[in-house]
Amino acid sequence: MKKALILLVSLVFSCNSSQKTVKEKAEAKATEKVSPTTYATSITENELKDHLYIYASDEFEGRETGQPGQKKAIEYIKAQYEELGVPAAKPNGDYFQNVPLEVSNLPTGKLSVNGKDFGIGDHVLTFGAAQNAFDNIVYIAYGIEDESYTDYGDLDVTDKIVLLKSGEPKNEDGTYKISGSTEPSVWSNMSESLTKRIQIAVEKGAKGVLYYDAQNFDRFKRRYQYMETNNSGRMELVDPNATEFYSLFIDQNLAEEIYPSINTDESAKILTTTLELNFESSNDKISSENVAAIIKGTEKPEEYLVISSHLDHIGISSNGEINNGADDDGSGTVSLLEIAEAFKLAADAGHGPKRSIVFLHVTGEEKGLLGSQYYTDYEPLFPLEQTVANLNIDMIGRIDPKREGDRNYIYLIGSDKLSTELHELSEEINAKYANLELDYTYNDENDPNRFYYRSDHYNFAKNNIPIIFYFNGTHDDYHRPSDTPDKINYDLLENRSRLIFYTAWEIANRNNKLVVDKATE
Repeated sequence: MKKALILLVSLVFSCNSSQKTVKEKAEAKATEKVSPTTYATSITENELKDHLYIYASDEFEGRETGQPGQKKAIEYIKAQYEELGVPAAKPNGDYFQNVPLEVSNLPTGKLSVNGKDFGIGDHVLTFGAAQNAFDNIVYIAYGIEDESYTDYGDLDVTDKIVLLKSGEPKNEDGTYKISGSTEPSVWSNMSESLTKRIQIAVEKGAKGVLYYDAQNFDRFKRRYQYMETNNSGRMELVDPNATEFYSLFIDQNLAEEIYPSINTDESAKILTTTLELNFESSNDKISSENVAAIIKGTEKPEEYLVISSHLDHIGISSNGEINNGADDDGSGTVSLLEIAEAFKLAADAGHGPKRSIVFLHVTGEEKGLLGSQYYTDYEPLFPLEQTVANLNIDMIGRIDPKREGDRNYIYLIGSDKLSTELHELSEEINAKYANLELDYTYNDENDPNRFYYRSDHYNFAKNNIPIIFYFNGTHDDYHRPSDTPDKINYDLLENRSRLIFYTAWEIANRNNKLVVDKATE
């Protein structure tokens, strides 16, 4: 009934008297300025509540990425878009974008030096599969390449495995060659320099690295043993474009077995040592999906506004309690569905958005923003260079207990980071239609919570796509089984959802694309 009434009101606004000609009617329709309020009123607390009591129920088992509850979640979202008549974003009509994931478990196997075996976990550690054989090993000393110093010289390490050690070279007087003083350079800092050493080897075409660090090997081993005991592998994207590269950490016994003079020799050379790597993967493959729907633009269909929320949560606790994730991010999910409904009502009444709007529900946010990363880094359904903005909705149904002031607020993060225009537009739209208190507490560059980097908008922002992250702040039920639908403030969820709709309406229908005046490299 609600949809029919809205459609009827819209048609009344858009029609002229029956005496006018068809041409006059068309001209009038083209020049009329429709109010988005007509459609924003379709976003109601009752419908949001109805959705959320289903979506954040025990039936969905906490929606953990790759688990049965997450599969139920995507089917629910798909069914809502089908019922609304909002088509899939993919041209083949599939609402699902497969996101290849795996849980990185410890590999099994051994390494052999000149026929002598060293099993994983004792003298050698690696966290990924590695199967290859080498007739020789290239010793690169410290593996440093700096503006004033290089260990590589003219050695070609293409398709070779390189042996390198921690630390940096010193002069005879005890000063460091790179800094030229008694102060060590960044190369003496393991945390900062290890990645740099490996990256240099990758860029030079090496197949892998044998890294010897007598001081830190025990640290690597403790991490290995923890993973071995706790089965605590991390979920990661499967990179379809990844270059095969082996990173192996070795102790002093193995390092000296490969090259007895490793602790004293600082000259790069080729070692006539044979090496066999036989480490097999035991990673668990995970099947998961993003859900994407689209309303095509009427005038600028090749420009895209992406509105996003994450569909996953943290699943079932070890004691069997279900983490329903009503606020995180059930609130964002149902908000996005209601926003999509409002835009579809407008489109059906002849007031579709000028630009295309993509409704993107991403998986794996709780595992490290994986679904949105896959969308931006590996398989954008629409060109990123034609994506004008991302509005990201993550937790908008509760009140931050630490915050003082008006309860009718929302935290905005990132609106001014890349586009001054977007920030100003956001402020103007709020003043015109919603009158929420826009709180920028967590937009501070020095915010220790670093929320700007902790939700799915970040994968768009790193590609210089202007973003706004809508957020209510954390609370005592955050990531706990007590984050349930009965604790949601549905009047605020309605207000905040309408604000996002109004903002999206303006972005989608303005004449010009938002200017990115603060692009990062």
